[in-house]
Order: sequence, then C-alpha cells, then structure tokens
Amino acid sequence: MKLNKQDIYNALKTITAPGEGENMVDSGAVTNVVTFADEVIVDITIKNPSLQARKKTEVEILQTIHRKVYEKAKIKVNIKVDAPVAPAKNEIKGKAIPGIKNIVAVASGKGGVGKSTVTANLAVTLAKMGFNVGVLDADIYGPSMPIMFDVASERPLSVTIDGKSKMKPVENYGVKLLSIGFFTKPDQAVIWRGPMASKALNQMIFDAAWGELDFLLLDLPPGTGDIHLSIMQALPITGAVVVSTPQNVALADARKGVAMFEQESINVPVLGIIENMAYFTPEELPNNKYYIFGKEGAKHLAEDLEVPFLGEVPLVQSIREAGDVGRPAALQIDNAIENAFDEITRDVVQQVVDRNKDLPATEAIKITTMAGCSAVKK
Repeated sequence: MKLNKQDIYNALKTITAPGEGENMVDSGAVTNVVTFADEVIVDITIKNPSLQARKKTEVEILQTIHRKVYEKAKIKVNIKVDAPVAPAKNEIKGKAIPGIKNIVAVASGKGGVGKSTVTANLAVTLAKMGFNVGVLDADIYGPSMPIMFDVASERPLSVTIDGKSKMKPVENYGVKLLSIGFFTKPDQAVIWRGPMASKALNQMIFDAAWGELDFLLLDLPPGTGDIHLSIMQALPITGAVVVSTPQNVALADARKGVAMFEQESINVPVLGIIENMAYFTPEELPNNKYYIFGKEGAKHLAEDLEVPFLGEVPLVQSIREAGDVGRPAALQIDNAIENAFDEITRDVVQQVVDRNKDLPATEAIKITTMAGCSAVKK
C-alpha cells in the first residue's frame, strides 16, 4: 500500500503535543513527514525532555498511524527535544565518585519482591557483556549480596590510594561488591538509627577504591525511607529501576517508589519497571505458565505511569537455588533465565544511554527536613 502524506498529517492532528494545548501538527511539533510506499518517517520536536514524554510521544504516533491510516505501516519516529532552559534550583551537586560513569539505583516499594536477586543478576549480566560493574549493598538492615555472590566469609582489604586509606571491594564473577554484611557477624542484627546507618553507607560509597566502573548498582532497602534520601542527597544517581511482582499489594508500593523518584524535589529519572515472579514454570513442563501472583500487573503499572517496562522474570526454582549457593542464575548458559536477564539488561543499558543523551546530569537533592541526612558528606 502507498501511504498518503496528508493522511498522516490528518492522523497526527488527533494527538496533543506534550506540554502544548493543541495538536502536534498545528502546534508546529511535527516538522516533517516523508512517505515512501508503506513506509513513513515522522520528524517531531517536543519541549518535554523526560524519557516518559519521549516514549509516550513515539507510542502515540505509532498507534495512531496504525489505527487511522494503515495497520501494517512501517514507521520511524525521529524525536528532537527543544527544552527551554530551566531556572536555577537551590540544589547541591552530587559528589561524584571518580571513575564511576553511571549509578543506577534498584528499588522496590515492598520487601520480598526479589529486588536483591534482580540486582545481582543484572550485575553479572552486565559483567558478561563486558562492562565494569560494582554493586553497593545499601540494604543496611538486611544485607544479602555477600551470600548471593558466595563471598560471605571474605572481608574488604585496606589499600592506600593517593596517600589515603581506602576499602578495596570484594570481587567475584567480575563484579566488585561492598556490603555492611562484610563487617557484621552472620547472626548479628544491625540496630542503628538513621544517622548511624547513613554514616556507614557514606563510608562505603566514598571511602572505597571502586576504580573505573561503567555501572555502580545500588541495592536499596525496601520502602521510601531515610536511607533512600541519604543516598539521593549524597550521589548524582543516573536513574532508578523499580522491581515489583504482579500482585496488587506489591504494585501499590511500587507506585509509591516511582512517585518518590519523580517528586520535583528529588527528580531522579525512572529508567523503568521490572516484573519479577511474573509466572511460574515447572522444570518438567517448561512451556507451561502459571500466573500465581497475577498477570502483567507491573507491565500495566508501567503503562499507567508512562515509564518503560523493562521485562519480566519468571518464578523458577533454579533462580532461588542459584542465589542461595552464591552463583546468580544469569550465569547459566542457554536457558530461559539467561535469556530473560540478557533482554532486561540490554533494555536497562539502552534506557541509560537514552537518558544520558537527552537529560542533564542528576543533581543530589538538598534535604532540610530529615535530621538523619546530616551524616552524609556535602
């Protein structure tokens, strides 16, 4: 089928441009349309620089042309951001860690959704892809990374760099790791108030010899509490990934986690949502899927919040077993688990690339209402 340019323009007139009161065509957002046979290229300029606005614009254009013009049209959308210069904010720059290119926070509004398992498998998959990776276990009260990386009995060494004593992270599977679990006994509970926990976390961040890293993953504790605020005050976080199961109870808290990062005073880009325990597949029936916790709940939440959906991880016995023995399941070869984490990790990397291309560096927030944050270095 040969597409007509005017039909494309008419279809685009039904879409409102982000941040504009009129449609994409009349507002001047659509700068060019090129058609050739069943192919169409749409050039558009928007003023909203967020990843969510870009993704929503692209999806709306694709869906509208397919629905109103030709359902099999081959469409390419070129989006340019022409954002006005934002006024200066009363914020403090995050104290960057030398050598670390991207800091990605992995969060969940609720405990028990597999956030640490997802973090560990993202880390080893990034390492398999050739990236230099580190993991900071920021779950002060429930550190689990030493077990998941089979290094529970090891301790960070002290090294001298530029005349200063630094902690050398423990390393396994090509991933550098620091956790409060290295400094406590297995049966010892960490009973600290916010300022003390923040101070310990601050030392693991800035008094460590991380070296050159492409990605530092932060395994945050559940919820939206003092530790989260301390980290966002201390570090210029590149973006956040939220992990949830499909059930409504977990989704309600995941929604709050996304809202925390998107608050104007925090303003950390949400790279997307990962759905863990999406369905159960028994080993003897690999093609069967049982949706124990509900179906595609996190996917629908991502669509509702207009943030990217990064993929789903099945509920498979081998993932739990691999975590318990300290060898993340993503290290396995040629199976569904490896493929799932490969796809999710590629999406995370792509979101980081897009975010760095389209948005300025994140600034750490200035918090004046949380006394516990005073322990963080300025």
